[in-house]
Amino acid sequence: MDILALLTDPTAWLALLTLIALEVVLGVDNLIFIAILSNKLPLHQQERARRIGLMLALVMRIGLLMLIGWIVTLQQPLFDLGLVGPPVEGTDKASFETAFSGRDLILLAGGLFLLWKATKEIHHSMEPEDASGDILDKTPGIAKAATATFGAVIVHIIAIDLVFSVDSILTAVGMTDDIPIMVAAVVITVGIMLVAATPLARFIEHNPTLVMLALAFLVMIGLVLIADGFGFHVPKGYIYAAMGFSLGVEMLNIVHRNRRRKLAAPEA
Repeated sequence: MDILALLTDPTAWLALLTLIALEVVLGVDNLIFIAILSNKLPLHQQERARRIGLMLALVMRIGLLMLIGWIVTLQQPLFDLGLVGPPVEGTDKASFETAFSGRDLILLAGGLFLLWKATKEIHHSMEPEDASGDILDKTPGIAKAATATFGAVIVHIIAIDLVFSVDSILTAVGMTDDIPIMVAAVVITVGIMLVAATPLARFIEHNPTLVMLALAFLVMIGLVLIADGFGFHVPKGYIYAAMGFSLGVEMLNIVHRNRRRKLAAPEA
């Protein structure tokens, strides 16, 4: 289908809007990870790291779209461990998937990386650094900003960009067969993420408890990626509903703390 036909086809516009909405939702995980990592850098490098990370995500996703034939083959089994679990009730399928595809291996590696990185950040945020108590005034997750190098942060962002990009592109392939629609959806989505990246990072930085909540989200996402790699598919709606509920509760806590702080402050 040529570009002019796509521009005048209501079905194509509906597919584009649906893909953008889906990609934005899937991109939240990537954005949280980039925000937490970039906040560990010195202030003058944070904005550049976020922009480079998101632009690399854009390049990676468009590059994968150009290799769409190869991406689809990632869903084909590469090897089978030959282990058979008890059958799922009412079916003849085993409850444990032992055949692993390229996508499964990428999800497993990405899930393990997220678990390692999020656990490490939680450990850093809980670890006291100064016996004088100065660490209590620092934002959790940013206490070791001085030890984070720009290159290391970019390498970590590239690694997780690859995992989320493969998952994103495979989702897009399941929605439409038109490459121009998928490219447009990816470009628009990354543009939205570029606009939202700095406000999100600043909001996380100014609300320390959100850092721990975001790291907990990354742990949960890592576990879901590992489960997906082993064939246990957890509906993403459940994941985002849990994240939304937790975030809503934390927002109420933030409002409550701010009101108490204002009431406790001496009148000018």
